[in-house]
Amino acid sequence: MDTTLAIGIYIFIWWITLFAVLPFGVRTQQEAGEVVPGTPESAPEKPRLLRVFAINTIVATIVFAVVYSAIVFRWINIEKIPYP
Repeated sequence: MDTTLAIGIYIFIWWITLFAVLPFGVRTQQEAGEVVPGTPESAPEKPRLLRVFAINTIVATIVFAVVYSAIVFRWINIEKIPYP
């Protein structure tokens, strides 16, 4: 696999997994009981984005390792996909 393609696939996987990891451990202002005036009650109390990005990077790296292995070791091959 070309390095540029691998980087592109990793970035794509990272962004997709971000939306799955983003709500992990989030408490809303309503749950905390301290709603800041001018913000919705559903806004996060403390976003902790660095923690979310770190968890996301770990998850994305694991997913990328599986995808990379599937491509390099030909677990999934274009010839094996049935076409109508």
